[in-house]
Amino acid sequence: MTIDQIAAVTGIPGRTIRYYQSRGALMPPEIRGRVAYYSEQHVERLELISQLKDRGLRIRAIAELVNRIDAGGYDLGEWLGIEETLQAAWVDDSPQTISDGALHRMLGDEGRPGLRDELERALLVQRVGERWRITSPGLLQVTLRLEAAGIRLPLAVGAFMIMQTHMRSAAGELASYFNEHSGEAFGSEPTAERLERVFAALRPAALATVRLVFAREMESRLREMVREGEVPRAPRSAG
Repeated sequence: MTIDQIAAVTGIPGRTIRYYQSRGALMPPEIRGRVAYYSEQHVERLELISQLKDRGLRIRAIAELVNRIDAGGYDLGEWLGIEETLQAAWVDDSPQTISDGALHRMLGDEGRPGLRDELERALLVQRVGERWRITSPGLLQVTLRLEAAGIRLPLAVGAFMIMQTHMRSAAGELASYFNEHSGEAFGSEPTAERLERVFAALRPAALATVRLVFAREMESRLREMVREGEVPRAPRSAG
């Protein structure tokens, strides 16, 4: 098949096929004279590339993966198993859509005036037609508990941003650390089955560790604040 023919068969534009070649994801065609010819093997590889792109992989990662498969370093089925394990949700915090009445009950009859508008500005709730979309039910529940304790929304959002910044950095560093040293967990080259088991065990262990380490560090810092006299003092009552 010529470039135009394989483009017609796969539905992938010729310029995209050439781009995949330039990035190393697609093997070169056979050149006869000045014409490039493609085979069924190229069609199969293009189908695989499309499937991997649908799973969210970038072309650089696809190129590395298919080259490892070609070299015998990976079995596609094993890799897909690892990929599913890595992409499994760590928390059940999917967005929800609720009615006006449900949101009113969630905020409570004694909810502070203007709270719903503040939640909307903070993108914790969003109006969708006649209903409300809660972007993170878990985060909203935490916010409402803090609000009930007297911590206003802007302060809570600021705290969330601080935690998110540091957690994103820590998560990136830890993910890279485990990836680089995964083989050391077994004393030898890990198998796909062992890697799946390790990352499945990592999920609950990591969540428990974050809770423990954060609690210990927060306790230590608060005690230090008390020793240094940094604890905010409540205002004296007028009476």
